[in-house]
Amino acid sequence: MQTERNKTLDAVKNLEISPHAHYVLWIAAFVSAICGGLYGYDTGIISGALLLITKDFHLTSVQEEMVTSAILVGAVMGAMGVSWFSERYGRRISVMLVTAVFVLGAVACSFASSVTMLVIDRVFLGFAVGGSTQVVPTYISELAPAAKRGNLVTLFNVAIGIGIFLANLVGFTMRDAWGWRPMVAIAAIPAAIVFISMFFLPKSPRWVAENEGMVSAVKQLGRVRTSRKVIQREITEIRKNVMGMDEDERGWKGLKLPWVRPALVAALGIAFFTQAGGLEMMIYYTPTFLSDAGFNSSSALLTSLGVAMVYLVMTLLGCLFVDRIGRRRLVLIMGPGSVLSLLGLGIMFALHPDKGSVGSWMIVGFLLLFMVFNSGGIQVVGWLLGAELFPLPMRAVATSLHAAVLWGADLLVTATALSLVQLVSLGGTMWIYAGVNLASVIFVYFCVPETSGATLEDIEMALRDGEFVPRAENNYAIPQYTDVEEDTATTAPAQAGTPA
Repeated sequence: MQTERNKTLDAVKNLEISPHAHYVLWIAAFVSAICGGLYGYDTGIISGALLLITKDFHLTSVQEEMVTSAILVGAVMGAMGVSWFSERYGRRISVMLVTAVFVLGAVACSFASSVTMLVIDRVFLGFAVGGSTQVVPTYISELAPAAKRGNLVTLFNVAIGIGIFLANLVGFTMRDAWGWRPMVAIAAIPAAIVFISMFFLPKSPRWVAENEGMVSAVKQLGRVRTSRKVIQREITEIRKNVMGMDEDERGWKGLKLPWVRPALVAALGIAFFTQAGGLEMMIYYTPTFLSDAGFNSSSALLTSLGVAMVYLVMTLLGCLFVDRIGRRRLVLIMGPGSVLSLLGLGIMFALHPDKGSVGSWMIVGFLLLFMVFNSGGIQVVGWLLGAELFPLPMRAVATSLHAAVLWGADLLVTATALSLVQLVSLGGTMWIYAGVNLASVIFVYFCVPETSGATLEDIEMALRDGEFVPRAENNYAIPQYTDVEEDTATTAPAQAGTPA
């Protein structure tokens, strides 16, 4: 063990730190986050394409739900299935796998000759969507320093917003010129670019430490850190975790341990509420709902484009401020606004305002307000917490389960939305979602401590020590066991063997 420690120290001393390490870190985060854009586009394009697909294949309302929700069925399976591959072959290789499926799935959907084939192809495409949501946030969180982890991981959310916006832009401007098949197929191009780019990006240092050794992990850290002092401290923390790893804590066995349970409850609860609050339903069915409320197709699609724009802007703001404001606080600030917006939206739908009246525009206003509060709050935090709450031994399967719950909740909402509207009316549906959003605020207040500024190792120590609970006396945050310094150095690295 002492020899291994000496080898690690020598590797740090002799490490040639890349002068471009700061940029490599951001490039890796940006490129892998493009998978979020693919997820946003491939799920969001159905909003504009569904009207054309319905006309082409003469779909019933049940078939519309099947086409829309098929990708979510695949996403649940993909989220669960990628965890083994991620743990066995690494995060970077897993990102490459899901981008390859993105390419094949998009092309297959564009050539579908029947409703049945389209549903099957969208299930296959869903494997990539679900797999990306499991592995990409994990990959970025394991690359990122603690002080920047929130900003970098939520790039995935920003990319989702960009993908949804582009999907709605294409749906609004190109649906008549292109038709739905090219609208679906074009997503294969950025997926192929990500696949090729990943060959040149670093591996996860934490996965490498566990599977290839500490010396290799030092080399990977040297690609994304600009300070030898920071690398020394970080590799020491990683080494302690890896050396003390118990086989009984690995994989699914680890999730059964009592000390892991608070993280499991917090992460899976957030996962459920992120999707069950109605946002994805708004993205998928806004044109359909507004058309039923008296808006013409162009107005409905233009409003859907506005919804996507608000989602993009708010997730971008959330990305910029989540580390400064905090995960928990962001949800508690924005959540009540989501509740009030949905209550107002439900009232306006229940009143059935005339087309072009003030009431009809209030529908649009409440819809956009809901997008502001929901996408700027729990949507920012949902993916982030799943990537940072779980200890290394069971991180792959835990993030897989987290992503599966996200997609399962999304599937539940999407597959029942139109039926729920028929059962309790459009206004009643909005009130149900308002209740779900209220429950999410209560859940976060009692079950989710603040993790902003804590390293992944801090979070694991808090779990092991029973300190993973929101307490007023420590500002509802978990204890920080290590002295975290932000890696901001941009000067040239010291020569090998010289302290930095």
